[in-house]
Amino acid sequence: MEEEDGRVRPGSIWAKARFGEGVVIGNLDTGVWPEAGSFRDDGMGPAPARWRGICQDQQASDDAQARCNRKLIGARFFNKGYLATVGQRQVNPASTRDTDGHGTHTLSTAAGRPVPGANLFGYGNGTAKGGAPSAHAAAYKVCWRPVNGSECFDADIVAAFDAAIHDGVHVLSVSLGGAPAEYFRDGVAIGSFHAARHGVTVVCSAGNSGPAAGTVSNTAPWLVTVGASTMDREFPAYLVLDNKKRIKGQSLSPTHLPSNKFYQLISSEEAKGANATATQAKLCIEGSLDKAKVKGKIVVCIRGKNARVEKGEAVRRAGGVGLVLASDEASGNEVIADAHVLPATHITYTDGIALLASSASGYITVPYTSLDTKPAPFMAAFSSQGPNTVTPQILKPDITAPGVSILAAYTGLAGPTGLAFDERRVLFNAESGTSMSCPHVAGIAGLLKALHPDWSPAAIKSAIMTTARVQNNMRKPMSNSSFLRATPFGYGAGHVQPNRAADPGLVYDANATDYLGFLCALGYNSSTIATFMAGAGDGGGHAHACPARAPRPEDLNYPSVAVPHLSPTGAARTVTRRVRNVGAGAAAYDARVHEPRGVAVDVRPRRLEFAAAGEEKQFTVTFRAKKGFFLPGEYVFGRLVWSDGAGRHRVRSPLVARVVDSKKKKPLSID
Repeated sequence: MEEEDGRVRPGSIWAKARFGEGVVIGNLDTGVWPEAGSFRDDGMGPAPARWRGICQDQQASDDAQARCNRKLIGARFFNKGYLATVGQRQVNPASTRDTDGHGTHTLSTAAGRPVPGANLFGYGNGTAKGGAPSAHAAAYKVCWRPVNGSECFDADIVAAFDAAIHDGVHVLSVSLGGAPAEYFRDGVAIGSFHAARHGVTVVCSAGNSGPAAGTVSNTAPWLVTVGASTMDREFPAYLVLDNKKRIKGQSLSPTHLPSNKFYQLISSEEAKGANATATQAKLCIEGSLDKAKVKGKIVVCIRGKNARVEKGEAVRRAGGVGLVLASDEASGNEVIADAHVLPATHITYTDGIALLASSASGYITVPYTSLDTKPAPFMAAFSSQGPNTVTPQILKPDITAPGVSILAAYTGLAGPTGLAFDERRVLFNAESGTSMSCPHVAGIAGLLKALHPDWSPAAIKSAIMTTARVQNNMRKPMSNSSFLRATPFGYGAGHVQPNRAADPGLVYDANATDYLGFLCALGYNSSTIATFMAGAGDGGGHAHACPARAPRPEDLNYPSVAVPHLSPTGAARTVTRRVRNVGAGAAAYDARVHEPRGVAVDVRPRRLEFAAAGEEKQFTVTFRAKKGFFLPGEYVFGRLVWSDGAGRHRVRSPLVARVVDSKKKKPLSID
């Protein structure tokens, strides 16, 4: 299996790491379904000697509670913050059991055991396994039934982080997040700082608010932030029209329409009910369609606002026989396979525009599994984008990984759509989101921890970032969902390559002292910083005195370089980085720079010579806006690559720059 798609390929590298054996991967989410085959423990050894976790439900007598084993060695729930807000009657009884499938799906993606014959309604049939299949797993339930839009509370999130640190996890997968927020107001940022101080690698989802700019969440530099991209597998389902034209879409619907009969197509807007608005009908909001107009027809709905599968249910209840879901302009060419409740297919924005401009009849074919599709990967439209609105000196997201139509274990308490009307039950489900890409990287982090147990969380992140690729399987630059060239604001350092991350050559390392300096650079005072210093085993916050001359945020030793406040006068802005040789011995690396448009970049020194493994070297990167070169105020991108003489290692770092008006402190713009 090719590593370019972000999946781990069997081989000697990971055999040395015994596929994560001895590592514990924790998951902050909605709980776990322990009966899933991904959590069986045959062939698993006992929990590590240092493990101090518990299976909280096993302390109760109720047989319906979740049980642990040698694979699933810990399961806790945290709901004090939730109950303080919504009241004691909202969760009764409390349990670590997963009621919506999200936690089971993410944890099995990170650390699930191999399960042959995994599929959803026969689609995607094969062996399912997590990124680190031999690692132990632990579930930390922090999310509950939503009340007034809130389901995961900071108090519970921080408590779960501290419990996981106490228990002895090595990696935490955190598919949670809200709007970007200052770090001292962000439970994930605070909890993950506690974890990083104790050597725990934290991997988080970037968010699903794309493709708008500045939407990326989980932006703290001490965690790994993961965007979502596609892989080379699709589930095509065609809309066949009466003029013999075939429009390709995707679906995982278990039902289909007979191929010897054509059904009239109608746009949902034309099928508007008397009491609905045009916008409601266009989006196929429940109750917005006229049953008399819809009965016996295939309805064309537009993506947006309500869940994709919910649109199909609205059509089904109105008497429609099929759904064509057309992407909106923001989603572009992104199509997602869902387990619809009626025959359905999801088509691109371009095809949707053409279809709505015609009058036709047709039918929807049976979906099938297609492998080695091209181009892949490309960025998912929903994946949240940079720039980092909290600290633009830190590029986010850091990396991208598979997050579209990911097949993984599921709960027995919900249907594959996750909606109340869906009474179907499945062992595996295909889901999409940065929640799905996050545990891919968490699994890889687990493998790296097993292979390099002395590596810090920052070193693991650096290895993942600096070995990523920015080309698709057609050897062309990665694109976004509209097939326009993607940028580091979408993919960070690129699409993850697990095998290459095992031997990165050089790493950009950082520790708690570096991160405290970063907080000082942001102007945080001692009382605010004490919030980050509290945590598991600390007994309270510690005072930290910032130096009289605080470092700049952009000088944090990060594997990417972002300079968002470059002067238009040609004045230089220099940042400092240091790298450690993690190769087998002595080595020399030469710098190669691909300059951002309109920006001159100078690296000093241009050559780094290491006498031995473990040695560290420092270098500077100086940015200048080119004189006489008109540069509008948008961000521009380049990259720095350190290569050794043997050509074995290429250590890549994204470069990001933006020229601002030094007087107004605002980006230059076109009048």
